[in-house]
Amino acid sequence: EYNLALGERRAQSAKQFLISLGLPADRITTISYGEDKPLDPRHNEEAWAKNRRAHFIILPK
Repeated sequence: EYNLALGERRAQSAKQFLISLGLPADRITTISYGEDKPLDPRHNEEAWAKNRRAHFIILPK
């Protein structure tokens, strides 16, 4: 629960950053996976640091 909320806040922060750069809000969708889809599945500080991230996919108009 905590990690999902944290991931959602991170996603919203990334969205606000993109909006501040001029991207239209209606073209940005956020998804928070929490612990469900880690980039690095190990359980150590290095892996946890890698997994605190925002991932962007830019689609054509």
